Amino acid sequence: MSDKRFGIIVIGDEILNGRRKDRHFQGIGDRIRMRGYGIAWLRILSDDPAYLEEELRRTMSEDRPVFCCGGIGATPDDHTRACAAKAAGVPMEAHKEFIDILVDKFGDEAYPTRVRMADLPKGSALIPNPYNRIPGFYINQHYFMPGFPDMAHPMTDWVLEQFYPVMNPEKQKAVWVEGAIESKLVPIMDRMMEKYPKHKLFSLPRLGEHPRIELGYRGDEIDQPFKDLLDELDAGGFTYTDSCD
Repeated sequence: MSDKRFGIIVIGDEILNGRRKDRHFQGIGDRIRMRGYGIAWLRILSDDPAYLEEELRRTMSEDRPVFCCGGIGATPDDHTRACAAKAAGVPMEAHKEFIDILVDKFGDEAYPTRVRMADLPKGSALIPNPYNRIPGFYINQHYFMPGFPDMAHPMTDWVLEQFYPVMNPEKQKAVWVEGAIESKLVPIMDRMMEKYPKHKLFSLPRLGEHPRIELGYRGDEIDQPFKDLLDELDAGGFTYTDSCD
């Protein structure tokens, strides 16, 4: 992977029209962060086959693992499997192991509808589902799971255990700059960005009766940039306290 960050895709008009609320960003995101990785982006997509195919084609072109939730069922409005195949540039084919699981679980009732779920992009492998045994699948570092959090989140655990070893968590060093407004800190931030262009500088204001700004660095090898940032704040006469967040 290009860095230590994942993408998360949530598919479903019911999220976009407000009928249901997304629980995957927190549920999957927490699991990713607990293993020392980060989140690069979250995308919530409609059940639009053309748009979904386009987005999957784009994300598959990145060297980044992506968890994708929703749209892998057997009903006509479940487009994710076919769109994933088109995005990957492979045909759909019946996955024998998946069919065996469905037949074992449902017997003759696996046909003619449920068995459609076993039509996957060629070359896909299965993700076990401890909730009801109906698996997801993965291809091109994209891990496709049901939209139901009770299923998707344990399946996420399996993927992470299988393929992504625990990493050292991202480091963060920050201070609260008391009584400041961001515009006063911009010259300092400009100088720090010029000096350390590859390091992640962040600024998070907190409004209220006593405004202050959390200012610092996230990432690896941030000790020297953070020290230089404090020197800049001292030279500018700013008052700051340690941030414990």
